[in-house]
Amino acid sequence: MGEGVDCEGPGQKVQGSETVSFASWYERRVFPWLNDRLGGCAELERIRTEALSAATGRVLEIGFGSGANLTHYPDAVASVTALEPNHGMHDRAVARIRASRIPVFSVVGQGEALPFLNGSFDTAVSTLTLCSVADLGHVLSELRRVLRPDGRLLLVEHGLSSDPAVARWQGRLNGIQNVVACGCHLNRAIAASVVEAGFRFETVRQFYAEGIPRTHGWITVGEARPENE
Repeated sequence: MGEGVDCEGPGQKVQGSETVSFASWYERRVFPWLNDRLGGCAELERIRTEALSAATGRVLEIGFGSGANLTHYPDAVASVTALEPNHGMHDRAVARIRASRIPVFSVVGQGEALPFLNGSFDTAVSTLTLCSVADLGHVLSELRRVLRPDGRLLLVEHGLSSDPAVARWQGRLNGIQNVVACGCHLNRAIAASVVEAGFRFETVRQFYAEGIPRTHGWITVGEARPENE
């Protein structure tokens, strides 16, 4: 997966008078479409609904992508601030944002440097995004910073399987996944990383999603709160 990613590379092609990197063209034109196709299966839609049912108030969603979560937010959500670095994703999100019953504020940016004040949000959301951020620990630290002390982090992420045999295959395939999915990692230990960043899980489930290869389908669904020092 890889919502909310930005991939760069050395390959280039010429379009008219402009020189455009192949990676940039792939990132903006091909990957957003591919990401929607892979992330739009019925099982993931069901999981999104379950995970986002706890969202309330002012929501920050990192890796907003094309807005696949919008129809899953409950009435308790007052607004969604949609952070996304990929301009191609922003283009695909326009129709969903216009149709949304919830006010959506789009922001181009990276999770490692959130342009928001401390304690700005009631809920932070990350779905299929932490796999592909450049600095996982820094992003989680930033999310903790911008959440209210009583706020919550809602997650739907894929990552490192608890089955050693599957985990070995994830390691073998990780390099290919990194290229095809614009920086996505198959072998990140999501739940452990969340705890290390200063969050405490109130609920967490880990399981293989139906209909998805096990190397890509070990899912963590959780609700975590900042540990107040």
